[in-house]
Amino acid sequence: MTTKTTTGTTPRLYGRDAELDAVAALSERLSSGRSGVLLIAGEPGLGRSALMERAVRDFTAGRVLHTRAAPAERHLAHSGLHALLSSAPSPAGAPPPGTAPSHPVRTPGDRPAGGPAPHPPGHETFTGLAGAGARRPATDRHTGPGGLPPLGHPPTLPPPSGTPPTGLLDLLERADRNRPLLVCVDDAHLWDPLSRAALGFAARRADSVPAVGLLLSVAGHRAGAPDFAGLPLVRLGPLGDRAAGALLDDLTSGTADPLVRDALLREAGGNPALLTALARRLSPAQLAGHAPLPRPLADGPALNGVVGGRLAELPPATRDLLLLVAAAHEHRPDGCGADAALVLRAARAAGIDPAALDAAERAGVARSAGDRVRFDDPLVRRAVHRGAPLARRRAAHARLAAALDGDRDRLARLTHRALAAEGPDARLAAELASAAVAPDVRAEPLQRSLALARAADVTPADGSRAARLTAAAEYARLGGRPHRAAELLAAAREGAAGHDAVRGGAELVRGALALRDGPVADAYEALLMAAALLAPHDPEGAQGARFAAMEAAWAAGDSASCLAALDPRPARPRPEDDDFRTGLLAALTGRFGDARGPLRRVLDRAACDDDPLRLLRAGAAALVLGDVAVACRVNARALAAARARAAATLVPLALEHLAYAELRTGRHARARAHAEEGLRTAHRSGQRNVVAHHHAVLALVASIEGDRALLAGHADAALEVAGPHGLAQAASLAEWARARADLGRGMALDAAARLGPLVRPGHRRGHFAVRMLMAPCFVEAAVLAGECAADARTAAEEFAVWAALGGDPQAPAQLARCRALLAPGPEAEALYAHAVARHERAGGDFERARTLLLYGKWLRRRRRPREARGRLKDALYAFERSGATVWAEQTRAELRATGGAAARETAGPLARLTPQQLRIARCVAEGATNREVALRLSISPRTVDHHLRNVFALLGIRSRVELSRLVAREETVGAG
Repeated sequence: MTTKTTTGTTPRLYGRDAELDAVAALSERLSSGRSGVLLIAGEPGLGRSALMERAVRDFTAGRVLHTRAAPAERHLAHSGLHALLSSAPSPAGAPPPGTAPSHPVRTPGDRPAGGPAPHPPGHETFTGLAGAGARRPATDRHTGPGGLPPLGHPPTLPPPSGTPPTGLLDLLERADRNRPLLVCVDDAHLWDPLSRAALGFAARRADSVPAVGLLLSVAGHRAGAPDFAGLPLVRLGPLGDRAAGALLDDLTSGTADPLVRDALLREAGGNPALLTALARRLSPAQLAGHAPLPRPLADGPALNGVVGGRLAELPPATRDLLLLVAAAHEHRPDGCGADAALVLRAARAAGIDPAALDAAERAGVARSAGDRVRFDDPLVRRAVHRGAPLARRRAAHARLAAALDGDRDRLARLTHRALAAEGPDARLAAELASAAVAPDVRAEPLQRSLALARAADVTPADGSRAARLTAAAEYARLGGRPHRAAELLAAAREGAAGHDAVRGGAELVRGALALRDGPVADAYEALLMAAALLAPHDPEGAQGARFAAMEAAWAAGDSASCLAALDPRPARPRPEDDDFRTGLLAALTGRFGDARGPLRRVLDRAACDDDPLRLLRAGAAALVLGDVAVACRVNARALAAARARAAATLVPLALEHLAYAELRTGRHARARAHAEEGLRTAHRSGQRNVVAHHHAVLALVASIEGDRALLAGHADAALEVAGPHGLAQAASLAEWARARADLGRGMALDAAARLGPLVRPGHRRGHFAVRMLMAPCFVEAAVLAGECAADARTAAEEFAVWAALGGDPQAPAQLARCRALLAPGPEAEALYAHAVARHERAGGDFERARTLLLYGKWLRRRRRPREARGRLKDALYAFERSGATVWAEQTRAELRATGGAAARETAGPLARLTPQQLRIARCVAEGATNREVALRLSISPRTVDHHLRNVFALLGIRSRVELSRLVAREETVGAG
């Protein structure tokens, strides 16, 4: 995120670089004598007016006419045009005789007391408010085309009703063409219809008028209106996280407590005006975290201050109907709108005409879509509900409850009754809590959470209240609202002090939250505490806590803690849980033979299971067994089950497991697609640890596709979270990705240096479940670099033990490849052939291609080019099928060195070089030293120096810098 600023008092606009660039492009067109139009659309509070004001301030090439619509005058014919013309100066900057100027023309340096800062020297701007122009005596009236006064002569009266829509265009055509003119109309959708028609007519024909630009802003829902349809459009969206954070830091001078800062950013939802209002609402003590925050943080007045203007002009019946819509939406806050039939039943019972919704649709506040009624802007919905007095809100919920009937709507009816309640009601609380957890009630997690939280609100002060708040927190967590879950846990803390079962439930939720968005060591301890507290009261919940603790230890790379979490056997375990526990214990202690039976039974049961958590465990079991194809299928079913249950917390987790399994099968494109989706869903549900794992998967995909910037971005993002949260698995995968990319570019020495600490014993050792997967890369890098031979042999021997366990179908072929790299000449060929044969059985283009590439290199160095070409062409086509761009390029270079034609031949000056000279030139252009080039190409540094001198002579250059520029230029031309 960058922030566009200028000198002086120009306000900062955060996160609007693309929009500011579009405005700057319009200004540049005007400066060059051309014309242009730009329409800025956005919902209230997103900064339309700020962007317009910035455009006015930055335009120094000529004159500016700037006006903003007045909603009160939208029904006055031609009031918009009158306001625009009122902002024009009189000739030579002086008013007609006998009148006072309605908008003084300021000279550079002028600044009224308390007024805005002067505009830059040489910049004339005339800002008028609608209807503010002073009326002139009739004797001073000047008229132009269509009955409009020419620019330079402000109107004495509103334009006549017969003014044609061409009037404004004619006026612009007769403007002073010696200097560009920028016409800015803010909130143009609020102009009267005739003025809008003239404005749209002129905008669509602006190209016919030289050096005139129209910059218009409208509400987001009016961008497609007939008057503005087809105009170049810039649509403002909410600020991104970084831009909103920078704005908040500016507003608070960076003094906000981190938790308070997160709460403000979350509540504002990227709306800069609301964020500003919320920050100004808090006292210094509240900002510093020393005093409790108001609840709700964004109350009715704050919301109405941002979006209330759209509601103020609506008829009372429409506002009453909208309150019913907003109240009905409370039951499904993340749903697609309120049930239209329910709202209309409640409205009729209250004597509200359903046609009242028409006014809201015309104003762009709400709309009917099939059987749903929804607000276009979530802030407006919140403003309608929170801005209404408590008594009116309760009445709306009571009407909705009365309109619901039957067992199908039991949870919704009871929820609305509780929202309408004026005080504690033990019977209502019990009924609502029972319905919220009933398995036969169809409801999403967030609906259950709301019901339980409201049941707690109407529960008399006893232990039940804490239990219901804790259950509400768990459903909020499952629904992807971790911050709401934390708030509910905080509310439950007081009542949970003396109840082990409730305390255990609270620790379970707290540990589960930390597992996805916090240090996993903290999550481990919280989950073990939960298991101990729950064991006497809820053995099944205790076992779930232990499985979650094992997952935390796995993420941290702590195998001993994994065993400790799984070791105690519950008194009466469920068969599926006991098989999973027994199988993992056996696998973690190296007894894979004992693990197969229990884990296979887990997979058998998964065939008819629809619980996403159990399916995710089954997917993990399949990976432990080395059955990656089954792991893909089971994890895909877990994803479908999580989506069906609207379990927003489990969807990104299922996508993570699925992407990793697909990566193991070599389906890199599928892995990327699922990891990218997982990244978005994990961000939305506030699960930074899952975000880190998705970044690690995407880094591994990028390591074969060859995009260095993408690889670096994903690896850095994974490590940024993995470090402080102790995610050893994500960190190991990210470092492996970097090393594999080095290996693909022929930088074996760098790859070996990265992988060595992760593969060798020691405190920097990689994750126990990933370490052996990295071993073949390390062996290859170490052998090609000509270093760490002893470490490479040790790693290969350890890998042989692991491969014999059957944990990876690719392992036997990879082991044969490692042995071929380490073997003397006569033995190596047979091992390479054996490795290729094993690849044919295991499948997977990418690993097979890597073996063929190494085999081809080995044959070429033994002066067997014809045989080498066959292996290398097979490798090239396999790399291309896998999308492994960087590896394919390395293979093409090897093919050229054998005298074989590659798919992409070099053109231009580089075509003068021999294949070996070209390979050396490309390595040097990447910044490699002579020694590093020699290691990559398995030749001596003296040979590199000899070829490099010839390259310089053939290309007519004198330095490595020139060579780098030439290669980059030729590669760019070739790619185009």
